[in-house]
Amino acid sequence: MKLYYSPGACSLSPHIALLEAGLPYELVKVDLRAKKLENGDDYLKVNPKGQVPALALDSGEMVTEGPVIVQMIADQAATQGLAPKRDSAERYKLLEWLNFITSELHKNFSPLFQPAFNDEVKGFFKDRLMGKFQYVDSQLAGHDYLLGKEFSVADGYLFTMLCWADRMNFDLAGLPNLTAYKARVAARPKVKDALTKEGLLKAA
Repeated sequence: MKLYYSPGACSLSPHIALLEAGLPYELVKVDLRAKKLENGDDYLKVNPKGQVPALALDSGEMVTEGPVIVQMIADQAATQGLAPKRDSAERYKLLEWLNFITSELHKNFSPLFQPAFNDEVKGFFKDRLMGKFQYVDSQLAGHDYLLGKEFSVADGYLFTMLCWADRMNFDLAGLPNLTAYKARVAARPKVKDALTKEGLLKAA
C-alpha cells in the first residue's frame, strides 16, 4: 500500500493507523499547494480531489477520505483491535466519533488555515471549536480513549486535530480530560513513530 500524505495534515491519522496495525506501507509525500509529488508528478492524476490522505491499495484501487481509510486499515488488521467488530453497537459508536471529528472538528478548522479570512471570522470558528472540544472533554471523563480503555482509529484522528489546536494556539488547559488524553496518545510508540517519520518529532 501507498499512503499519500503531507506532514502534519489530516493524513497523520491513517499514518498512525497503519503503524498501529503493523501493516506494510510506503509513504509518498505530497506538496498540497503545488499538487505535486516529490518526483514532480501531478498529484491530481493520482487523486483528482487534490487532497490527502489517499491510500493506494495493492490491487490498484485508490481509497480517499480519512474516516473510510482508517476503518479499512483497522479491518485489514482485525486482531489489533483498532475498530470494534462490524455491525456491533461499539462499531456504530466508532462511526459516531469519526463522523463528529470530521464534521465538527476537522471542517471547522479549515477557515483558520485561510489567509483570506480576517481575525473576526477566524475568532468565530475558534470559539466554535472550543465548544466542540469542551464536549469531547466531558465525554472523556473516566475514559482513557474515546471508546473507553482501548485505543481505536478514532483516537488517531482526534489526536491529529489536537495537534492542529496546538498549531493554532488553542488554550486547552481548562480541559483536563482532553489534555491528559492528548499526552496519553502522544506517548504511544507508534504515534511517536508517525510523527518522527513525518518530520514533526526529532528521533530519540
